[in-house]
Amino acid sequence: MLPQLPQLRRDQFDNLEKHTQSGIEFVERYTKFVKERSEIEFNYAKQIRNLSKKYQPKKNSKEEEENKYTSCQAFLSTLNELNDYAGQHEVIAENLTSQIITELLRYLTELKAERKSHFHDGRKAQQHIECSWKQLEASKRRFERDCKEADRAQQYFERMDADINVTKADVEKARQQAQMKHQMAADSKSEYSNFLTKFNQEQNEHYYTLIPNIFQKLQEMEERRIERVGVSMKTYAEVDREVLPIVGKCLDGMTKAAESIEPKTDSKQVVESYKSGFEPPGDVEFEDYGAGQSMKRTVSETSLSNSRGEAKERPSGGKSKGKLWPFIKNKNKGSGPEDFSHLPPEQRRKKLQAKIDDLNKDIQKEMDQKDALTKMKGVYEKNPQMGDPASVDPRLVEIAMNIEKLQYEVQKFEGWLAEVEGRLPSKSDPPRRQSGLYETQNSNSSTVANNCAQDRESPDGSYTEEQSSETQDKVAIANTPEFDDEFDDGDEETLPTIGTCKAIYQFEGHNEGTISVTEGELLYVIEEDKGDGWTRVRRNEEEEGYVPTSYVEVSLETTAKGAMTYI
Repeated sequence: MLPQLPQLRRDQFDNLEKHTQSGIEFVERYTKFVKERSEIEFNYAKQIRNLSKKYQPKKNSKEEEENKYTSCQAFLSTLNELNDYAGQHEVIAENLTSQIITELLRYLTELKAERKSHFHDGRKAQQHIECSWKQLEASKRRFERDCKEADRAQQYFERMDADINVTKADVEKARQQAQMKHQMAADSKSEYSNFLTKFNQEQNEHYYTLIPNIFQKLQEMEERRIERVGVSMKTYAEVDREVLPIVGKCLDGMTKAAESIEPKTDSKQVVESYKSGFEPPGDVEFEDYGAGQSMKRTVSETSLSNSRGEAKERPSGGKSKGKLWPFIKNKNKGSGPEDFSHLPPEQRRKKLQAKIDDLNKDIQKEMDQKDALTKMKGVYEKNPQMGDPASVDPRLVEIAMNIEKLQYEVQKFEGWLAEVEGRLPSKSDPPRRQSGLYETQNSNSSTVANNCAQDRESPDGSYTEEQSSETQDKVAIANTPEFDDEFDDGDEETLPTIGTCKAIYQFEGHNEGTISVTEGELLYVIEEDKGDGWTRVRRNEEEEGYVPTSYVEVSLETTAKGAMTYI
């Protein structure tokens, strides 16, 4: 009996199958880990981008206006850097996907195919050696059986040959039968010997060549798998490392933005944005009410309360609302006359300049469209098959009308801008009070002056008039009997002439306190413009009133206070 086929190699195949399968599962697990990390990076980048977008200043909003401040600009730069920072996390997610996940998935497919091939070869070799073993055992059993039959045939022949009662023919037959069985045993022996030699050769090749080669290939496959995982882990770190310089630049940009904040610059911009352009008041003059002095109370040119008390002496509404700008709030924010006359001088100048700039931009756009259409028309004229030149004419006419309208608007706003710039004080001028323009001795007088910055006509004939509730209250107080008795103590004094003026526009003085003038008319100046846009003039001893300063060319006498020429 031959020993059974050793099971050592088959057991090792089972162990290797389990181990290599575990290695594949490890690669799949690591691939899943990298995939989840990539998804986290992508979602993080998306959330960072959304955060940056959420805090970006909205167009045409207060936030966009505040971007002129360095702190707001620094925050905007930080948001932009944060957006770039999010982009680097997207790069991480993309590189993890392309350099690790995609490669590992492809490698897993190859690894599984290679593992399957090696174990297929191993099973095939194992089946072959087992088949050879079975053939050897079959030949051995056949040889054993034939030997036993040959022995039995030989014993039978010898018994027949020794028996005298058996015929010679039976003995011969027994002899031939014994010879045949011996021949079969000899053949089986030869066959068994051949199978044994063959099996020993195959078994030697199986255990010393085929199986070691398969094990070697499996070992190399495992080593490549482990090495590949190591390379992927290194790539995993390098993907992060590659973006660090750019991330560092983003952080440096945020730091630089923070360091660029200049508090003094921001505060100066606030002052520049909200300064009114009013001059600070001068000294208050002493008013003597002692013995022998007239008890007639006049409004001092330097009196701070004059701007608030004008309504008492102008019962018909001649109070200058412009003089209350520093002290009252505008209840109609966001609305006002077209020329922005409801604003302080400096703010009004900025608004007018911004309006002019916007109109010039619109004009430029229209001019660009006109040039483009003109070129198109020229192309159509040269190549009629491309289009009808006449089809462009209506649009050209429309653009020309738009340009003309915009140019008219620019001229109108430039006129208002020249007016307000002419009235803004220079830094070298001495400070003066926001005072009243005239004195009144009789509160019931029907002749009053209208010097409100809002109550004036512009060259295009538009006229606006606003009065606050404060003015109406003061008018009511001024019309009370007690108030009249206190100040009604004589006729109005005639003011002296301080210069001359020439009307450069015609002005229809429809409002009480104003006077009509014709273009080119010469008049006497009895009170200069105090910053509200109106000049008090006299035609003769009985006709006097207010005209817009921008409508006249004023020449003050050199001896007059604050002598200067307005054009």
